[in-house]
Parts: sequence; C-alpha cells; structure tokens
Amino acid sequence: MKRLQIDSRLEDLQLHHFEMDVSCLGQSVYQRFEENSVLPGVVLTRDGVFVSMISRRHFLEAMSRAYGRELFLRRPIAVLQQFIDQDILHLPGATLITEAAQQAIARPSDLLYEPIVVNCETQCGLRSFLLDIHDVLQAQSTIHELTTELLKEKTRAEMMQTEKMASLGKMMAGVAHEIRNPVNFIWGNLKYISEYTEDLAHLVQVFDKEVENPSDKLRKLKQEVDVDFVLKDLSKVVKSIEMGTERLRNLVTSLRTFSRVDEVRRYPTDLHKSLDSTLFILNSRLKEGITIRKEYGELPIISCYSGQIGQVFMNLISNAIDALLEHMASLDRQELDAFYRSSLESESLWEPCISIITQTCDRLPEDTPEPIESSTRWVSIRIQDNGPGIPIELQAKVFDDFFTTKPAGEGTGLGLPITKQIVTEKHQGHLILRSPCSPATAEESSQGTEFEILLPITPTDSQKQSEIRPKPISIKNNSVNARNPVLISTQG
Repeated sequence: MKRLQIDSRLEDLQLHHFEMDVSCLGQSVYQRFEENSVLPGVVLTRDGVFVSMISRRHFLEAMSRAYGRELFLRRPIAVLQQFIDQDILHLPGATLITEAAQQAIARPSDLLYEPIVVNCETQCGLRSFLLDIHDVLQAQSTIHELTTELLKEKTRAEMMQTEKMASLGKMMAGVAHEIRNPVNFIWGNLKYISEYTEDLAHLVQVFDKEVENPSDKLRKLKQEVDVDFVLKDLSKVVKSIEMGTERLRNLVTSLRTFSRVDEVRRYPTDLHKSLDSTLFILNSRLKEGITIRKEYGELPIISCYSGQIGQVFMNLISNAIDALLEHMASLDRQELDAFYRSSLESESLWEPCISIITQTCDRLPEDTPEPIESSTRWVSIRIQDNGPGIPIELQAKVFDDFFTTKPAGEGTGLGLPITKQIVTEKHQGHLILRSPCSPATAEESSQGTEFEILLPITPTDSQKQSEIRPKPISIKNNSVNARNPVLISTQG
C-alpha cells in the first residue's frame, strides 16, 4: 500500500483479488475463505465478465442457516447469488478515498460494512477487486489528520506571509517617509536654482558683450572654464537633476501606496495609479528586455483595500516577468534564431511583452468560475504575457496552497492562493486564468497566459469618484519673498 496523501485514490489501498466463475461450487469459495481470513468477499464472473459480488459476511450467514451447507456448498455459487439481493457499490480505482468514503457511509445501515468493488486497469485488462470498508474508513481518518495538519501549516505560512508583508509595508513606509523630506527639499529648491543659473548665465553673456577689451588674465580664465560650454550645459544639468528628483518622488509615492498592505478598512482607490506604482517598483526588473503595453480604459474610483490590491498586481506582474525571463533563459541560440525567423516571416518580431488592459463591463465573462447573476457592473484588469503559457496539467494546481514550479528556496507557493483570496474573499470579485491549453482558448494558437481580475463596482463608487477629484489649490503669500528657497525639515 502506498503512503497516503490528501489526494490518494482507492487504487492506493490494499485491494483483494478473489474471482470465481458462477459455475464453481460453493465449497471452493468456502475453502478460500477458510484459508484467507482477511478476504472481504468474492467477485462472481461468467466467462470472465463481472456478474455480482458476495461479501464474506453474507456468505457465512448463509452457511450458518439450517441446511445452509447442504443447500449451497455442493451447488454452483450462482444458486447462493440468487438468494442474496443487494446493492453493490462499484467505483473506479481512480476515485478519491474521501469521495468513496462519503458514498460508502451514505448506504443503508445493513449495507454499511459491505466491501466496495473497485475496477482497476491491469496488464490483463480491466479487473474487479474488493476493498474492505474498514480500510477505507481508516484511510479517511488518516487523510483527515493530514488535512488538519496541512491547514495548520497553511495558517502558519499565511500568518508568516502576512507578518512579512506587514513588516515590509512598515519598512517601506518608514523609508518613504525618510526619503520624502529631503526629496521635497531638493524639489522645492530646484525652481530657484534654475532661475539663479539663468540669471547668472544672462549676466555673463551681457558682461561679455559690454567689456570690449578684457585683460589677458580674464581671457585665459574664460578659456580654461570654457564659458560657452558651461552656459550651454548648465541648463541640461539642472534638467537632469529635476528628472532624477521627479523619479525619486514617484518612487516615494509608489512605496507609500504599496506599504498599506495591513490596512483594516477600504479606501477610495485609483487602480491606474496603483498599477503604475507597481510597475515603478518593478522597473529594475523590466529593464531586462521586457516591454510593458498599457491599454487603460475609463475606470471609476473604487473602494478597496488598496495595499492588498497592490499586492495582487505585484504578484501577477512579477509572475509574468518570471515566466518571460525563465523562457528567454531556456532558449538556446538556435531556438532564438527560429523564433526570430518565424517572427520575421509573419512580419512581426517576437519580443517579451506584458500587456495590461483595463475596462469596465456590465456582465461577467462566460468562463467566470461560479458566476453570480446580478446587475453589478465590474472593473476588469487583464494582465497578459506572451510567454509559453501554463501546461494544462498544472492549471488546476496553480491556486493550490504551497504549489510552485520554482526551485526550492525561490518560491513559497502562496503567491497565487493569497492573490485569489484577496480578490474573491476580501473584495467579492473573481480571478480568471486563461492559457493556450485552457478550455476557453483551446482553439486559439496564441501563446501566453492571462489573469483577469474582476472587482465589483458598488453604487457609491461612482459618487466617490467625483468627490475625491483634486481641486485647485490657491496659496496666498503676503509676507515671504517669492524668491526665497524652500527649507524643509528632515526630522520627523
């Protein structure tokens, strides 16, 4: 018998093979029962074809009756079979033990302990075996213990993951806070630096025109400094500092958005900003040759746990990046050349790409798992990659706890389960997987994987959208010189 797992089947248990043709005498069956005390019954066949089953209990009860031995031992076993009218539980060997146990227990009380007939493929073809119900119930008990332990392990792992994400969020929030003040200080003073450099450049140019006969020392200094180049390049330097500071400000905003993973209430959220924040954080990985294509539609501001939705985007986009990078690394030069040749023949050069498509929809897609009929409108966020796709044998497992195809130490197997839990349980939405081998796209030839996130739009979301739009800010400055630099404390 194999070591039991949660998904173990009947064929993994100890099966008994005892077949008799209906023409055999009852004495032969009796002798086998005497020789083997663990046989749960006998399978009756006619010309090798299954006819019925007689359990050990029914056989011995018949023998214990008055004149039972005289009636049945010296006659074909078919005679006894005619006197025993019972329902037989007939199951394939691939049936899960848990399902078989449920069906066995659901039988009438007088049949509760009757053995199960299990059909299994063997080298000689399809054969019928007998399984003692005691073995089934014992196996179910073992599986129950395994399930309980797995649930405990899952709970521990989820708590660790939640604590890890919460700690990460707090750390990122702290880092963002520490960076924000000096960045705001730099950003606030850039305007004045730009104005001062323009004024100084203008002064130098005017001075150069006014002084007709500069001294030799001044001419030499002008050549050493290369004033013309400095004046031309100075504005570019200021501009590059401004761009770098703007990137830092965006990074701080993205970190603050993503850090709200442990929030306890919903906030009005702009999903496009959340997506952009996620892409900004992942920008270093996207520099490895992956193109991002954004097709943003009109989305309302919706109420959600914004940090957790950011975690969903982070998990799905990171998985798409991992799939593309792994696929690119697995291709040797010949395969890459074949890719490019086929791409050139079809007039479209293949390149690793992730597409993000957003829109609103009035009804759920046809392939939505367990769709609920309602008048609710939905926000749809589709994250697609053009990689090799997910094999059909793995698609049913990707949302299972602890399932991962990554090497040991690189994946916990909790990313997609937690993602699905956040979408379906926390936000009452849907998460749909589509890949080339899935039923929804079985006839399509396109490669890649798509995850579609569907979040419900509540009636108040549309109202909140107009309420939280930014309003123009008017600042009166009567007492401070407009050209004074901005001084921002870097403490607290």
